[in-house]
Parts: sequence; C-alpha cells; structure tokens
Amino acid sequence: MNVFHALAIGVLEGLTEFLPVSSTAHMLLAERLLGLAGTEFLKSFTIIVQFGAILAVAGMYLRRFLTDWRTNLRIAAAFIPTGVIGFALYGLVKAFLFEEVWLTLAALFLGGIVLILFERREPGRGRRTELEDISYPQALWIGLAQALAVVPGVSRSAATIVGGELARVSRRAVVEFSFLLAVPTMLAAAGYDLLKNAPHFAASEFHLLAVGFIAAFISAWVSVRWFLNYLKRHSLAAFGWYRIVLALVLATTFFLR
Repeated sequence: MNVFHALAIGVLEGLTEFLPVSSTAHMLLAERLLGLAGTEFLKSFTIIVQFGAILAVAGMYLRRFLTDWRTNLRIAAAFIPTGVIGFALYGLVKAFLFEEVWLTLAALFLGGIVLILFERREPGRGRRTELEDISYPQALWIGLAQALAVVPGVSRSAATIVGGELARVSRRAVVEFSFLLAVPTMLAAAGYDLLKNAPHFAASEFHLLAVGFIAAFISAWVSVRWFLNYLKRHSLAAFGWYRIVLALVLATTFFLR
C-alpha cells in the first residue's frame, strides 16, 4: 500500500460513508481491484479510516452533541446493540467477512433490491416521529438495525434508515439520527482496532493512516451536504439500482480475472 492507495481509498470512504451503498464494501472491493494484499494493516486501515469521515459529521453537529442531552441518551441506547454485536463479531469480521468478496457482492446486490422495494411501499398512516421525540425502544431498534452492517455490503446508513422508518421515525429524523449514531459507533470500532493493532504498525503505516483519515474527512464533509440536499427531492431508489449494477459489474470483473 502506498500514499496513492491511501488517498484513493480515503476519498472513496468519505464519499460513500453516509450514502446507503456501504462504504466498507466499496473500500474492500477497491482494494481487490488495486491488487492490494489483505494484510492485517490493510484490514485495520479499512476500519480506522472510517472515523475520518465520521469526524466530519461530529464537527457539523458539535452544538447538538454539546447541548441536546435527550438525543445523546437515545444515541447511547442505540449504540448498545451495535456495540455488543460489533465487539462479539470483531474477530469474525476481520478474519472472514473482509475476505469474502462474493458475500460482499451478494450483500450489495440484495441490499439494492431491498432499497428499491422499500421505496415502493405504501407510506404508513399516522404521525411520524421526529428526532427530538425518538423513544428508547425506537433507538434500540435502530441500533439493532445498524448492527447488520457488520456484514460488508449491507450499509450502515441503509440499515439505519430502513430500520428507523419501519419504527415510524420520519426520514429526515432517522437520517440525522444515523449521522449522530455513527460517531460513537466508529469511534469505538476505530479505537478498539487501534488499541489492539497500533503497536504492530510501522511508522510509514501511520503516515498512510493520516493520509486516508484526512481524505475521508474532507470528502465526507462534501458528501453529507450533498446527500441531505438530495433527500429533499429524491428517494433512495437510485442508490438501490446503483448497488445492483455495481454488484453485477464487479461480479463479472472478478469472475473473468
């Protein structure tokens, strides 16, 4: 892995982290296309660099984090199932799931179908919950949905949006809640991986992490603002079709190599 790889993967992470397309899948598949060996450092890079993108959201929502303790408590509740499942499956994810390119492609493809079908459903009746009114049961449900994203290709963003709307939270509210929930989620994931593996990194590898981190931060700042504007006028169906096409194209590419 060199600086170009770190920069490219960091930009890709930032652009896709908050879109319902699975940033982890994009990074893993890009790494395969670039011919990068699946070293322990590369696996750690894939996890840790995501916090660069999350930090962009932390900056955007800093005032809410500092003042809205009601929402913070709901975020803490939502983190519980994600944290428990994530820590329990940490070893499996790095040792097995990160290596299974066909599982990642299948998750991308099936997730695209789910998004398309979800957007064609009849809207439910009754009042939709706004961010300030999310209950603890709804928060726990959203956190449980987010935990599905331990499988590369599922997409943390897609899982929380679909899970939240099924729990009758408004789209605007669940998207914002998803952004906020990403902060403790990726802080825990990146921090845990660094704690376990940083002593084994070479100095040059810390430089690569810094490049990827900064690239992810900048590109995520742009991506989040674009995504919020996009949702004001469009559904998620286009992302579903994108996932399906990408999965089919890459499946054909890997099959023919």
